Amino acid sequence: MKLRLLLLAVAVLALVACGGTEKKPVTTQKTTVVKRHIPRRPDARTIGANELGWVPVLMYHRIINRPTSVYDTTPAQFRRELRELYRQGYRPIRAKDYVRGEIDVPAGKTPVVLTFDDSTASQFGLLPDGSVDPHSGVGILLAFAKKHPGFTPTGTFYVISSMFERGDGPRMLAELASLGFELGDHTFDHANLGALDATGVQREIVRGERMITDAVPEAKVWTLALPYGVFPQKPGLALRGRWDGQEYSYRGVFTVDEEPAQSPFSIRFDPLSIPRIESQPWRGQEDLGSGYWLRYLNRNRSRRYVSDGDPKTVSFPRIFAEAVAPEYRNRANPY
Repeated sequence: MKLRLLLLAVAVLALVACGGTEKKPVTTQKTTVVKRHIPRRPDARTIGANELGWVPVLMYHRIINRPTSVYDTTPAQFRRELRELYRQGYRPIRAKDYVRGEIDVPAGKTPVVLTFDDSTASQFGLLPDGSVDPHSGVGILLAFAKKHPGFTPTGTFYVISSMFERGDGPRMLAELASLGFELGDHTFDHANLGALDATGVQREIVRGERMITDAVPEAKVWTLALPYGVFPQKPGLALRGRWDGQEYSYRGVFTVDEEPAQSPFSIRFDPLSIPRIESQPWRGQEDLGSGYWLRYLNRNRSRRYVSDGDPKTVSFPRIFAEAVAPEYRNRANPY
């Protein structure tokens, strides 16, 4: 009996020694730390940033198949110009972004302001189902933006009382605003301000602004485009004035001077006289239309505005340091 108990004890000890009692393996779980990749801002010198350079402000009127004046553009020409702008590194902004110095385009790119005068039906239209007419200027621009990443479909419409030649003008203005376009003052009746007295000038401008804010109450009007490019006899009335108890004060007045505009950060920037360039194809001569200037700026890149990618800084070659407007010197980033 004692021998049997002894043999049983030996067997138990052997079983324990051989791992007969199963134990769960101990595992150590490793914590994986994922490092967030924060892209570095491109060096201003490397990309040739020059935020004191020229900014083209392009002007469009009718976009029709059979032009009858130099102010008309065909849909094919409009598409071709959009392709050229994209290829050359331009990215659209609104007039208010430009005059307020709130230019936000990717590093190495150049802002361009697309402006549309006189609110013609060819610029913007809606189909019976409420969708944008694909053959209108806005329709063409929206379609182009879908196929070209980074090309924001935006611009500024300088509207008058005809409002796209239809009875639903207020709705059209509201639709434009909802699509991200800006509405600017072009007077109520497309008046020749140089032929009016001071009261008439202010009346036309105030009525033009009211037309916009009545249709889009949340809209703020920042700029005026002069009809025919003509100043009032007192030019300052284009920027500030008052009529019928309502004041207006604009940050910029756009003219028709057929040359690129100065950077808003430059001491040469004049808010009372901002030039625009008529959209015209280049015909092998210095016609000073958009075709000529896009060709010129493509060949003379150092003259055009090139973004550093940071809207909070103003980068430029150090040699231009004295050209920075005083109000922007705290943002200056010379190299």
